[in-house]
Amino acid sequence: MPKDKKKEEVTEVEHVDRNITLFSQVSHMIEAETITRLTLSHNKLTALPANIADLISLTSLNLWNNQIEELPSSISSLPKLKILNIGMNKLTILPRGFGSFPVLEILDLTYNNLSERSLPGNFFFMKTLRALYLGDNDFEMLPGDVENLENLQVLVLRENDLLTLPRELGKLTRLRELHIQGNRLAMIPPELGNLELIGSKLVLRLEHNPFIPRLQEQFDANGAAGVWSHIRTDDYRYFFGRQEPSSTPVPPKRNKEKKVSRKGIQQA
Repeated sequence: MPKDKKKEEVTEVEHVDRNITLFSQVSHMIEAETITRLTLSHNKLTALPANIADLISLTSLNLWNNQIEELPSSISSLPKLKILNIGMNKLTILPRGFGSFPVLEILDLTYNNLSERSLPGNFFFMKTLRALYLGDNDFEMLPGDVENLENLQVLVLRENDLLTLPRELGKLTRLRELHIQGNRLAMIPPELGNLELIGSKLVLRLEHNPFIPRLQEQFDANGAAGVWSHIRTDDYRYFFGRQEPSSTPVPPKRNKEKKVSRKGIQQA
């Protein structure tokens, strides 16, 4: 009896950099009904079992830096999961219904091979989400559905292939950090000027984009604050509204074939 009691008290399991290739190598250490935090970062996992959904008390799951190419659709049914880190893996698609997490607050998908074609229809309907990390992926655009992330405070889109941003981003009034540096953005919709992102404890990153001259001049003179001030002007709104989608040359993509997340992936 004392042995069983001791096992039941284990609520956190951490196995970092242990060369783990299969979830079954650690499953015997996990008490499904009581574990709250599971950290398996810096291993060699390629998949998760469907019964990951049995971890009904899990609040934090860290799978950073593995070799996961696919997730089970059951993962989004974890009833108490608040933090999910699947950054630095080899994901090219997310399972159907992935946006069904009931209480998820922080989602890190940094440094995978995801694009707008990888997302299920309900992805941007996670009402509880406060921070979304999509940096170092392959997005060229985001759908207007992003407006449904009404509690979002941090949005990281750096180092993608974004050519445009949806004007609906301007409705995310709780946003306090926006990282869009290192993309292929020539212009920024004036609606984003509704966001208060300049000031103490606020973060706006815009560098390394091929902006049109009027935006680049503002950035060179006054940084992100200059750009944000300019997109709020009537002059810029008028200018932006008159631009044809094809009037701005499309900047070339950067070569990403050397990305760690590309290795071992068969290109379509």
